[in-house]
Amino acid sequence: MPETIGFIGLGDLGAPIAANLLAAGLPLRVFNRTAAKADALVSQGAARADRAVDAASAGGIVVSLLWDDASVEEVVTRDGLLDRLGPGGVHVSMSTVSPEGSKKLAALHAAHGVQFVEAPVFGRPEAAVARKLWIAMAGPEPAKTRVRPLLDAMGAQGVFDFGEQIGAATTVKLVGNFLIISAARSMSEALALVANGGFDPKPVVEMLTQTLFPAPIYQTYGRMIAAGTIAASQSDIPEKDLGLFEKTAREVNSPTQIADMLLEIVRAQA
Repeated sequence: MPETIGFIGLGDLGAPIAANLLAAGLPLRVFNRTAAKADALVSQGAARADRAVDAASAGGIVVSLLWDDASVEEVVTRDGLLDRLGPGGVHVSMSTVSPEGSKKLAALHAAHGVQFVEAPVFGRPEAAVARKLWIAMAGPEPAKTRVRPLLDAMGAQGVFDFGEQIGAATTVKLVGNFLIISAARSMSEALALVANGGFDPKPVVEMLTQTLFPAPIYQTYGRMIAAGTIAASQSDIPEKDLGLFEKTAREVNSPTQIADMLLEIVRAQA
């Protein structure tokens, strides 16, 4: 029998990823702070954990997909989760956090003999359902080898290994999200000009994303913005991730002119 996987964090993205693991035949023990969010998975066969620590087993694997540095640190330090995992245990952190926060977490895990793998994920909830996620990964080689089949089962269409240095994959995630936010904001402003000029933005999106900008981000967000099914400002994620991008850039003396401007726009429209 495959080992039971602990899964912590059943938000809009965590829930379909966990469902993919169940569909792959992997036993799951799930926890979410709002317990009702686990109901659907429990009805599909997952076991419910009453606390985050109860999702872990000695020497086992725990996956977390949470909001930020503080929420991940709280989960791993509260109620002795790392002691429960112990030597031989692996924690796969899929959250978008800061590289420095990820390094701090890895050191905390190492003190308990637990291996830490960062594996932030690119993709909206519908991409998880369609098994079209992209995952960046970094951490100790033995742990990555052990968890790689899980990442595939989660719905990854591609996993990119950025080595053993913790912070590498989280940096990739922040860079990727910065570019996504930049593209979505630019597309929103461009299509507003088209619409306000009295023209249909939909054929404009089709033309541009088949010629000059044939990229999934422009295609997906462009069509949603043109159809009015999404607004570039409707989520708290851009403000959080732009803030992490700025913080990380300052720590390595890297410029943030565009990020500064985007963050100012996002905050003004919040």
